[in-house]
Amino acid sequence: MGKLLIVGTVAFDAIETPFGKTDKILGGAATFIGLAASQFNLESAIVSVVGEDFPQEYLDLLTRKNIDLTGLQVIKGGKTFFWSGKYHNDLNSRDTLSTELNVLADFEPIVPENFKDADVVMLGNLHPSTQMSVINQMQERPKLIVLDTMNFWMDNALEELMEVIKHIDVITINDEEARQLTNEYSLVKAAEKIQQMGPKFVVIKKGEHGALLFHKSKVFFAPALPLKEVFDPTGAGDTFAGGFTGYLTESKNASFSNLKRAVIHGSNLASFCVEKFGTERMTDLNKKEVNNRLIQFRELTQFDIELQ
Repeated sequence: MGKLLIVGTVAFDAIETPFGKTDKILGGAATFIGLAASQFNLESAIVSVVGEDFPQEYLDLLTRKNIDLTGLQVIKGGKTFFWSGKYHNDLNSRDTLSTELNVLADFEPIVPENFKDADVVMLGNLHPSTQMSVINQMQERPKLIVLDTMNFWMDNALEELMEVIKHIDVITINDEEARQLTNEYSLVKAAEKIQQMGPKFVVIKKGEHGALLFHKSKVFFAPALPLKEVFDPTGAGDTFAGGFTGYLTESKNASFSNLKRAVIHGSNLASFCVEKFGTERMTDLNKKEVNNRLIQFRELTQFDIELQ
């Protein structure tokens, strides 16, 4: 059974969308990644930090999903990372209302001994120096290191970010971030430049417009499933990452053709995430629902054509 090491935030979110609002609920990149990856046959562990205020019921939920929490530090007297945001009517843009780093401010990741030989490492969105610390703790080079990052680190820690990018196999960023990182408007040119920085594969996410996968001169496009309603986009990108790395960990195959399938699995799970607030939809998702929607994805993209 493959091993997946997940590094990222375990947090509280408070979300407001045109459809309603929540008080503090379970959130964080590592949480969404872990819940999505739990759909696959693998061993997974989260490396993160929470405060003493983090409810036992959330820890129990993650444990029930067979996620190893040995690397989740609980700081006595500390408060858990908190983010709150308000989405605009189009759900593509949002305003951050509050970010409280709390225990995350002094977080030093510790990789559990039994995951220092993980097959796949998923570096969720954190400070690049934290991500680099995890890479340095691995006993041997993982088969695949996947990085998620954002424009904040491009603005505030570019040198450290570029160092991490040299050591990874796959980067997942959105179209705006790809353009900022490379100063190229064309995503094809941007992907070429990013591959020169280190990664063999580049995944550029375009939200409701799907995702692009680049490798050398090859390009693959995966559409997003058209949904009747999108309730809350929070965590969709992390859920994509969890589906993507979960499938790759289970299948133990890092070829371009298999990464294409991984992108579809990531997009498929992300389509569930947006249907309810926060992690709510991902906690009760079953295999039958996942497979039925995979069939929809296949029908969305398959066609026969006669060439003249």
